[in-house]
Amino acid sequence: MGKGGMSHGNVGESKDGEEENMAAWLLGVNNLKIQPFKLPALGPHDARIRMKAVGICGSDVHYLKEMKLADFVVTEPMVIGHECAGIIEEVGTEVKHLVPGDRVAVEPGISCWRCDLCKDGRYNLCPEMKFFATPPVHGSLANQIVHPADLCFKLPDNVSLEEGAMCEPLSVGVHACRRANVGPETNVLVMGAGPIGLVTMLAARAFGSPRIVIVDVDDHRLSVAKELGADETVKVSTSINDVAAEIERIKEAMGAVVDISFDCAGFSKTMSTALGATSSGGKVCLVGLGHTEMTLPLAPAAVREVDVVGIFRYKNTWPLCLEFLRSGKIDVKPLITHRFGFSQKEVEDAFETSARGGNAIKVMFNL
Repeated sequence: MGKGGMSHGNVGESKDGEEENMAAWLLGVNNLKIQPFKLPALGPHDARIRMKAVGICGSDVHYLKEMKLADFVVTEPMVIGHECAGIIEEVGTEVKHLVPGDRVAVEPGISCWRCDLCKDGRYNLCPEMKFFATPPVHGSLANQIVHPADLCFKLPDNVSLEEGAMCEPLSVGVHACRRANVGPETNVLVMGAGPIGLVTMLAARAFGSPRIVIVDVDDHRLSVAKELGADETVKVSTSINDVAAEIERIKEAMGAVVDISFDCAGFSKTMSTALGATSSGGKVCLVGLGHTEMTLPLAPAAVREVDVVGIFRYKNTWPLCLEFLRSGKIDVKPLITHRFGFSQKEVEDAFETSARGGNAIKVMFNL
């Protein structure tokens, strides 16, 4: 997107001798096309970035399949993508911390910085947030974008551009761990071993959690979680009738109290399991949003003073994510299972691969 590249008027124009900027446009259900994308003018506090690595998120797939996600509806052509990193090509006159050639990870949300939430430091909740590939704002699966320079973070020398793009999903896990106050004395349960469940598990370990159990319905994902450092895994069913028995299996696998649970799936069953498995006085953090409405056993959890918190995106996470990657406390490279280039066929194949699931965890474009 950058700061709001437009989807109308002079889309294909380019100055003589300049490369035409191209992007992956969502035109309709299962309809992605690489087409010209005219960038907005570079402002004094902006940077123009050549994209090098862009990951596919579940929300991107959801928009492709349904043209909507929760209350956000795609009503006109939109450039897709929001997990990204690239190389600075040009900076505005007031930008002092970046120069052309710098490799950067890009935080995809632009808040207003004027509302009470922004002033209170909770800019992720800004009602005027402009977020890559969230209608009507364009995303970052393009040759180049323009974006505020203060949302571009230099990569350490030993962190790759692909790892830089992974800062976006990793930020979700980091923000969740901060909200739940994970530390060296908190045993953690993670419901769901998809991409977000896995980065939440990695973040919890980096925050010092001594024991982590992860739960899923899929054997392959559980095996990946085990390889990435889960202490124990528990395979569960999709039946709500199995919750009580599965809670006992989870407690047995933990071998201690469950201090904090992260529901990274967001279904009635997973949240019910998290509430039941978490110890009295513990905390459940809802990360995934599989269902917008749930039927939950809140009263039994309430009388045990189990706190429930939610998260929305993240705030001030990129510096810590990059430090975790630089120091080796977190290794996201094993999560990148598939790579594609930026051609029409490869864009279509990449989204098909991500939507199919199976052994695909993170599908990454190399531009």
